Amino acid sequence: MRVAFIGLGAMGFPMAGHVARAGHEVLVFNRSKDKALSWASQYNGQVADTPRMAANNADIVLVCVGNDDDVRSVVYGDDGALSAMKPNSILVDHTTTSAHLARELSEACSKQHLGFMDAPVSGGQAGAENGKLTVMCGAAETVYKQTCEVLNCYAQKHALLGTVGSGQLCKMVNQICIAGIVQGLSEALHFAQNAGLNTEQVIDVISKGAAQSWQMENRSHTMVKQEFDFGFAVDWMRKDLGIVLDEAKRNKSTLPITALVDQFYAQVQKNGGGRFDTSSLISLLK
Repeated sequence: MRVAFIGLGAMGFPMAGHVARAGHEVLVFNRSKDKALSWASQYNGQVADTPRMAANNADIVLVCVGNDDDVRSVVYGDDGALSAMKPNSILVDHTTTSAHLARELSEACSKQHLGFMDAPVSGGQAGAENGKLTVMCGAAETVYKQTCEVLNCYAQKHALLGTVGSGQLCKMVNQICIAGIVQGLSEALHFAQNAGLNTEQVIDVISKGAAQSWQMENRSHTMVKQEFDFGFAVDWMRKDLGIVLDEAKRNKSTLPITALVDQFYAQVQKNGGGRFDTSSLISLLK
C-alpha cells in the first residue's frame, strides 16, 4: 500500500518504521523536519513538506499527533491531509482525542467520499518500538477491514469496538484503569517501604497473584528508586484524563477516583514533573 504517516513523536516514529519495514511505500510528515529526515534515513523512506503532500495519492493516511487541535491542524486547511486525499482512501487517527473530534472528522471525510477510523493506541513507547501496541478502533466494519494489514505492522492486538468514536471511548476506559492502578501501586510500594519490607521481594511475590498488573511488572522497580525519566508523560496523561472527565459529564458517569488522581497529577506538574512518567505519582508520598 501507499501509506502517509503524519506525526513522528515517540509513538509515531517507530510505528511508521514498522509499516515501512513491512514493505509498504511510506511518505512521512512531521512539524520538525529534522526528525522526518532522521526517520527517512533510518527507514529508507520519503519526506513530505506538508500533510497535503504526504497524503497525495495515499491509500491510507495515519495521524499520530498530540491533541484535538493538533489533529485539526494537519487534517484541515489548504495544506491539510484532507485537501489531497483521493476518493475511497482512509484517514486513521491514532491520536488520543475526544470522541467528538472523531465524529467531526468522520463527517468531514464522508463529504469527500473518504473512510475514517479513530484508532487510539496503548502500550507506550516500548510497545510502539516492539510492534506490540493495542489499537482500539471505531469505524464501519468495511473501513476497519481495509486497515488491518497496516495495523498488523505495529499491533499485537487490534479490535473494532463499534462505530466512529468507539475507539476513543475505549481508550478513555483504558486511562481510567491506569490512573487507579498507578495510584494504588504507588500507595502499596510506599507502605511496603515504610513497613521495612524488601520491596523487590514483595513485588516478586505479589506480582504472581491477584495484585499483578502491567504497571507492577513494568514500573514498580523504577518507582521505588524514584526514577521517572521514561514512558508516558504526566502532561499527556492529564490531557487524556481531561478528555475522560469531560466525556463523563456528558454521559453522566461518576468517576471520583479518576478525578482525584487527575489532581494528584496536577500536583506532580506543579512540582516540575510534567515530563515525568505517569508512575511518578509515588513521588507525592515521600
